[in-house]
Amino acid sequence: MALVTGASSGIGAATARAFASAGARVGLLARRRDRLEGVAQDVARAGGEALVLPADVADSDMVHRAVAEFLARWNRVDVLVNNAGVGLTASVGSTTLDEFRRLHAVNVLGTVAPTLAVLPAMRQAGRGHIINVSSVVGRRATPLSAAYSMTKFAQVAFSESLRVELKRHGIHVSVVYPIRTATEFFDAQLRKEPAGASTGPIQSAERVARAIVRCARRPRPEVYPFWPARILACLSVTAPALVDLIMGRLVKRPRPVA
Repeated sequence: MALVTGASSGIGAATARAFASAGARVGLLARRRDRLEGVAQDVARAGGEALVLPADVADSDMVHRAVAEFLARWNRVDVLVNNAGVGLTASVGSTTLDEFRRLHAVNVLGTVAPTLAVLPAMRQAGRGHIINVSSVVGRRATPLSAAYSMTKFAQVAFSESLRVELKRHGIHVSVVYPIRTATEFFDAQLRKEPAGASTGPIQSAERVARAIVRCARRPRPEVYPFWPARILACLSVTAPALVDLIMGRLVKRPRPVA
């Protein structure tokens, strides 16, 4: 049984379909009921079973009610995929404090709330897997992504601490680092700066979804669906000045990375 947040579109919807194709029952959690119903129909057509759970991950009460409904239906949560998120393309100076708060509420607390909601059931079962979908900018921030990158770094810190804490309970914690993904994510986000032309690699939501399902089958601490992204993560630690130079060239032609 897998519970996927942000399941109404993009990586979340693709992940729900991938889990269903692998034989898992899937809980679909997101704000847009109509979009969730469409994903549930896709799951049903594939021979799977889905439970629609309309909820805003920024509202912890709604999240806990949704998890309670999931548990009432299927008694346990084997895998939680924290995928819900919102973006923002803006310089630090043009980002308001309220915008920082909004991204934190959805991307960070929207990861924490579902995790806290499923932990009692996972601990009782003595097993489980929490998969947090961060981003390559959770390892190295890009220009005009400070607010978004902060939340992705926070997800990584949360995951690293949680992974060690939960190991003795038989619960795995993994972080997924997608690059820019071909979804509606960037079309939907607020842009305060020109996005410029994107010339970098773009992956499909299905590719990320397949990587998530593989991780659920064989847990790993970190997953890079586009493996060269590991190079950026390593260079950011070993040669930060070099990466600064490269990133500086993106200020005039920024390329947000998912």
